[in-house]
Amino acid sequence: MTLQETLSNQVKEAVKAGFNITLETVEFQATRKEFAGDITIVIFPMLRFIKGNPVQIGETIGNYLVEHILDVKAFNVVKGFLNIEISDSYYLNAFKGIKDNETYGFVSCKVENKAVMVEYSSPNTNKPLHLGHVRNNLLGYSVAEILKAAGTKVYKTQIINDRGIHICKSMLAWKRYGNGETPESIGLKGDKLAGNYYVKFDQEYKKEIDELVTSGSTLEDAKKQAPILLEAQEMLRKWEAGDEQTVTLWKKMNGWVYDGFNITYKNLGVDFDTLYYESDTYLLGKEFVAQGLKTGVFIKEDDGSVWCDLTEDGLDKKIVQRADGTAVYMTQDIGTAIQRVKDFPDVGGMVYTVGNEQDYHFQVLFLILKKLGFDWAENLYHLSYGMVDLPSGKMKSREGTVVDADDLIKDMAKTAGEISEELGKLDGYSEAEKQTLYKTIGLGALKYYVLKVDPKKRILFDPKESIDFQGNTGPFIQYTYARIQSILRKATSTTLSAGTSTTRSDQGFDEITLHEKEKELLKQIQLFPEVVQNAATQHSPALIANYTYDLVKEFNSFYQNVSILGADNEDEKVFRIQLSKTVAQTIKNGFALLGIAVPERM
Repeated sequence: MTLQETLSNQVKEAVKAGFNITLETVEFQATRKEFAGDITIVIFPMLRFIKGNPVQIGETIGNYLVEHILDVKAFNVVKGFLNIEISDSYYLNAFKGIKDNETYGFVSCKVENKAVMVEYSSPNTNKPLHLGHVRNNLLGYSVAEILKAAGTKVYKTQIINDRGIHICKSMLAWKRYGNGETPESIGLKGDKLAGNYYVKFDQEYKKEIDELVTSGSTLEDAKKQAPILLEAQEMLRKWEAGDEQTVTLWKKMNGWVYDGFNITYKNLGVDFDTLYYESDTYLLGKEFVAQGLKTGVFIKEDDGSVWCDLTEDGLDKKIVQRADGTAVYMTQDIGTAIQRVKDFPDVGGMVYTVGNEQDYHFQVLFLILKKLGFDWAENLYHLSYGMVDLPSGKMKSREGTVVDADDLIKDMAKTAGEISEELGKLDGYSEAEKQTLYKTIGLGALKYYVLKVDPKKRILFDPKESIDFQGNTGPFIQYTYARIQSILRKATSTTLSAGTSTTRSDQGFDEITLHEKEKELLKQIQLFPEVVQNAATQHSPALIANYTYDLVKEFNSFYQNVSILGADNEDEKVFRIQLSKTVAQTIKNGFALLGIAVPERM
């Protein structure tokens, strides 16, 4: 039982004994710095049930807690706030159970829990991954890792958008202007090659529009009648009809793109357990349209189109099948969700990592699946996120103005290298070690900058600001971890030469009087399991990121105020070394949930 649970139970007993009132809940908060205490009980909510002066109520409860809980050593009441002081022995005993646990904060997978499928990335195969995809991938991967750490079985997946007019645009441009070039022949990743031809299509399309307008067509007609667009549309019809030549070209170019994506995913440090392809799923869902018609979930209009009327739910009418019998995206998403549960019967919920421009789509999708009667539809979550902006303005794939993910990763490592060289902290590093470190710092900076922000908020991404070695940044936290490793190496070296041990029995801890900074650090460490659970519930890596930053700030304050290796006695020294080691392990665990590596030296 946690301290908060113990206090909560005893506060209820105190209220029952002192006022003959049954209290349902107890509200806690952190004690303000200017008051003595470690945890604060808020009295004001109790005034709805207990008539009296909040200070006197606090005094009554405080006296009861001191009498009935060994670890409550004192209290003070400030207006409606009861500040509780906890004994050092409580924190030291709790630390003994934490310090040797390398997976502290993580929960083993609970067998009774249904699995969750987390979808992220889901790119189009007509262009490389860009900065927007980076936020998507980092969010989805991190949420998957957080859910696993909170005790849930997770399947990581993506649906690759490998069909449609946009794919045909790249294919047609390559067919017209590519002269048979391949990724190997020009030394370019396949996704970038496909992306170049997507841009080329747009350039040629605009030229043809201008020519048609000059010849007397209206702009609207020109956009519809440009020959290159009509040819792309014809290519899509051929693909859907299974034309051998078109399908062969489609497989070839998509193969190039998949190889390119895999390199980017590896560089970014994300992975997947299973893949879905739109070319396999775009016809799914039609059987459930028929089923929904029978049960009254859907209605058929006079023209033969099928709709779901959600007006009574505060939404509008949504088409699920066109008059010609073809499916729409909503139909496909219905079918894909159902297929996933067929493929993985232990799945009881799904998380969709998709930008906030699709908020309404997922609201409708989840509601339709509930109406179709699927119990797992109660556990669907849209991990909606804001766009990533750049100081230079908006990105457009078809105009080739996006920030390429691979280029961004390289640039981050380059910037990390330049700053590290300026700081002059890399004496004794080989060139290979330097390059590895630059990538670790650069990638850590990128991931932390993106993930520390609440997913729903837009981000203005500034690469230089993200690699600052001071403040709320990835490199600052990585540097603190590396500093602790340096302390631990010195401790091992010093104690070995002195013939003592940093891992001696922790019995001596019982005699330690905690420094205020040690106590604050122990309190912060104890919060980690709760933060992991909250981050899982809220699908928010930002909670992990900002917790880790707060932990690092507490450690640095401890480091500046308390001598670790120069402690007054051996018990204190061993305790402070083990406390530092536990902080480092917690940083490492927290950053692992964000997909960020921590360097042993910096």
